[in-house]
Amino acid sequence: MDAERIKKAKESLRKSWVGFSRALPMVFGVVLLLGIILETIPRSFYSSFFRGNSVLDPFLGAILGSISAGNPVTSYIMGGEFLRQGVSLIAVTAFIITWVSVGFIQLPIESKILGKKFAIIRTALSFAASLVVAFLTVLTLKLL
Repeated sequence: MDAERIKKAKESLRKSWVGFSRALPMVFGVVLLLGIILETIPRSFYSSFFRGNSVLDPFLGAILGSISAGNPVTSYIMGGEFLRQGVSLIAVTAFIITWVSVGFIQLPIESKILGKKFAIIRTALSFAASLVVAFLTVLTLKLL
């Protein structure tokens, strides 16, 4: 019985390694592309994107965050800069949430690894949820 489990575990590890080694070049490409985008687009571009419209700005923030994609620490720094430049809290919140949870730029690799249907549904749900969470976050802060 234990020999069978060890055999299954070894086979699972082998399959995992094969899948990982196939995905590694795509992961490297996405990380490289993200780095290039983050270094070539100045932060001032992002702040000029918002116009002060309380309905449109959260959508713009969510779209911008979805396209830009990055790690949470960077989003907090950028969010702080946006707030200093007068961007609304709701737009910044939508930007930060989508920055770390949506990532359209990662969609091709996610589709390849997890399946196209799953990746598209997850991305769409994450985008919609980010707007709801942004509105609820700002509403909660106003009530406090």
